[in-house]
Amino acid sequence: MTTQETPAPVEEIQALYVQTAGGVTYAGGKLTLHGLAPATLFFSDRPDRVTGHITSTEFVQTWGDGEDSFASNPPNAALSIFGDGQVHDVVVELYEPVLAGADLTYRVDVLDGELPATGGPSSLFIDIIGRPLSPVSVAGARRRDRRRDYRR
Repeated sequence: MTTQETPAPVEEIQALYVQTAGGVTYAGGKLTLHGLAPATLFFSDRPDRVTGHITSTEFVQTWGDGEDSFASNPPNAALSIFGDGQVHDVVVELYEPVLAGADLTYRVDVLDGELPATGGPSSLFIDIIGRPLSPVSVAGARRRDRRRDYRR
């Protein structure tokens, strides 16, 4: 006799994605992250403190997945750029990612601050709203969960 398990209740986590790169350029409304790390990280705050990563390739490939995807509901992101002994923080809205090797280009609308034409090492903190969590490697017991929603 086969029994079927009842799925555990699903709880949504709120998290941020983080992409890091060796440098950035900005021209013609396009932001390019040069030397992009191969993994896009994510993390959530209390009470669960879920952390994990997906490949940057998969992040781009799944941009339009789901009913409330980033393609249909573009995310805001905070870009922190290091260079010339200072940090530039800029808030942007991200559109249409294109990954070419280790360079990731977004069409962007600048919401706050000014993007320099070039910059050094950078971190892009992307709002999770509108994004289903793609396959991940999550710390702890949630290691095999593969959505923004996770089962307890």
